[in-house]
Amino acid sequence: MSQSGPDAPEVLCLGEALIDRLGPLGGDPAVDPARCDDRLGGAPANGACALARLGTPSAFLGRLGRDAIGAAFAQLFAQRGVDSSALQWDAQRPTRIVLVRRDATGDRQFGGFAGDRGDGFADQALDADELAAALGPLLAAARWLLVGTIPLASPAAASALQRACHQAAAAGVPLALDVNWRPTFWDPAADPTSGPTAAQLAAIQPLLRQAALIKCAAEEARWLFGSTDPLFISAALPQRPDVVVTDGGGALGWCFAGRRGELLAFRVPVVDTTGAGDAFMAGLLHGLLSRQPQPVEQVLRFASACGALVCQEAGAIDPQPTAAAVAAFLAAAG
Repeated sequence: MSQSGPDAPEVLCLGEALIDRLGPLGGDPAVDPARCDDRLGGAPANGACALARLGTPSAFLGRLGRDAIGAAFAQLFAQRGVDSSALQWDAQRPTRIVLVRRDATGDRQFGGFAGDRGDGFADQALDADELAAALGPLLAAARWLLVGTIPLASPAAASALQRACHQAAAAGVPLALDVNWRPTFWDPAADPTSGPTAAQLAAIQPLLRQAALIKCAAEEARWLFGSTDPLFISAALPQRPDVVVTDGGGALGWCFAGRRGELLAFRVPVVDTTGAGDAFMAGLLHGLLSRQPQPVEQVLRFASACGALVCQEAGAIDPQPTAAAVAAFLAAAG
């Protein structure tokens, strides 16, 4: 894909691409692999694919192992039209497999990894110099850099992420941060429901203070800011970012340009919530980048519909909707 012209990536999605090994409902993927469902995932990869399906040109910036999973991602990116010019390949470390528990309602919890051969995973070894060289041409046409906090858990990936954020800031490209707190990535033995430690909070702070747009779940908002009020969160940061606080099936809170509001979630039959937040974030950026500006309430409703549609099927990427499918869903919802 060209890095200039109408198809140049407008959103650069930086971070991990991996396998979500979905356990059977109520079961354990670590002890019941025969009944597991392996799906391509990882928040930045999910976001890049969701954006491309909606019609917003995107790029994935990350590192994959030279293995069957990496090859599957390369094929997926080519099929979706995701720019992979900044994709790195690791001949030593495998692509990560994440074990995902699902309860009887389809809600998920991340609980460990599979595939490590002793040197860690490819996404942990993201090379800062290689990324910086590939990122330069992409920033010329980019309108957002989308990141999460998972790369901060590994020294090499953290260095690459921080350097990329500095490059984006120097180029005038705003940062969108989907917090996506996953304690297992920082410590495989950690309680999957635990919040960040003081040291981890300190590592996340620079991203929070640079981001022009922050999306976090309600529990993440409490850990990071002691509040789920998006207006309070925005006011707590020097740059006064736009903020969205999601709460699963509960009401979504938002603050854009100092104005706050709430949006009720769509009621849909849930099969698997994996990737719903990534689809929401993709829908939000897609709406914000529309050539025909829309009220923020309308953009958020579109984004919420993207997440609702993904919840109704297994996996994070396969169920991602087209813009036409979202429009049909919204029309049916009334």
